[in-house]
Amino acid sequence: MITQKEFSRRRNQLMRMMGKGSIAIIPTATEQIRNRDVEFPFRPDSDFYYLTGLHEPDAIAVLIPKRPHGEYLLFCNERDSEMETWTGRRIGTAGAIEEFNADDAFPISDVDEILPGLMESCERVFYTMGSRPAFDRRVMEWVNRLREGVRTGMRTPDKFVSLEHLLHDMRLYKSRSEIRVMRTAARVACRAHRRAMQACQPGVHEYEIEAELLHEFRRADMVPAYSSIVGGGANGCVLHYTENSAVLNDGDLLLIDAGSEYDCYASDVTRTFPVNGRFSTAQKALYEVVLAAQTAAIKKVRPGNHWNAPHAAAVRVMTRGLVKLGILKGKPADLIKKEAYRSFYMHRTGHWLGMDVHDVGDYKVGGAWRELEPGMVLTVEPGLYIPAGSRGVARKWWNIGIRIEDDVLVTKDEPDVLSEAVPRTVAEIEALMAAG
Repeated sequence: MITQKEFSRRRNQLMRMMGKGSIAIIPTATEQIRNRDVEFPFRPDSDFYYLTGLHEPDAIAVLIPKRPHGEYLLFCNERDSEMETWTGRRIGTAGAIEEFNADDAFPISDVDEILPGLMESCERVFYTMGSRPAFDRRVMEWVNRLREGVRTGMRTPDKFVSLEHLLHDMRLYKSRSEIRVMRTAARVACRAHRRAMQACQPGVHEYEIEAELLHEFRRADMVPAYSSIVGGGANGCVLHYTENSAVLNDGDLLLIDAGSEYDCYASDVTRTFPVNGRFSTAQKALYEVVLAAQTAAIKKVRPGNHWNAPHAAAVRVMTRGLVKLGILKGKPADLIKKEAYRSFYMHRTGHWLGMDVHDVGDYKVGGAWRELEPGMVLTVEPGLYIPAGSRGVARKWWNIGIRIEDDVLVTKDEPDVLSEAVPRTVAEIEALMAAG
């Protein structure tokens, strides 16, 4: 778990970059209605949680560097014994100070009265517009209120700065504590994938396999980091398939893309394996191409290489493999230039991973691919998808969808695969399934 000491360090680092005369406003998420009076499980906004560690809705963090009366302020729900009987305990303003190290705390109901006054003394407002339209309007109302008072001597901030330019670059580099949390999440995801492999057999439904994943997540006090993809046969060729309702058929492959979330940090793991425990000749041939592409891509996850290096390596291996199998025809170099592989491999080889599954952080800096540095975590996930009816492709390849995905930490030396505990090779997968 991330400690309050680290949350404090993050806030101080951000305030140093903001400088005196600035204010940052960071709201958390609100509870969302699922249907009528039933709510979705609450999950805090990632930026807010990154700076506070607070897991309550309807709260706002405010940072004001060099403010004599306190730099870190929290607006939150007050304690209410009657409401807490129904909906659970709240930290209240006292808890915000005592447990979450706020310099001062106020009831969220007072924010419209207090926050404009805090903004008045600042030249720059760090706030990211666009993600919460309703809160955007409130911020503009506060600013307009200050503008109306200019004739009475009120000051108005003259510059709005998107907070994500500073904050998201901070989140891209993972601390030791964050890496420990992400390693724990990956370890549980690996256990879930192994459990799914051993539970799989012809005749069960995709949702039954999903239940095995959920069991492993919840018994570790974790939740899914995203909607699990459990796609058998043709469904494995649908990249974001989440219906998870079909029967698994003998002779098909099953593609599972599922990760657990721990302390608001995600894992993201994909494995593809035969429903009956044995790869067919065609399935094995395509699987070996994807595995070779992933192996080549992971080797490129090193400091000094740019972000696109793993993808370029995967594309080269994938294209050569497809030519060798007769699925693509021509010279690999020409096919890569024409992006012929995109008929069967239409996504990129990875993304940043952290508090969000598709985590924050620029992929390009100054128009060039970003250089990989220690502390960054990314996924490596090449795949091949050949739906039935693919023109010019022999029937033996139809309805084969394969993706292999792992979570990889950039270190000073060799790449560190956080999710290595779940089998990847044909022999390892078949052996695990036979033992199940």
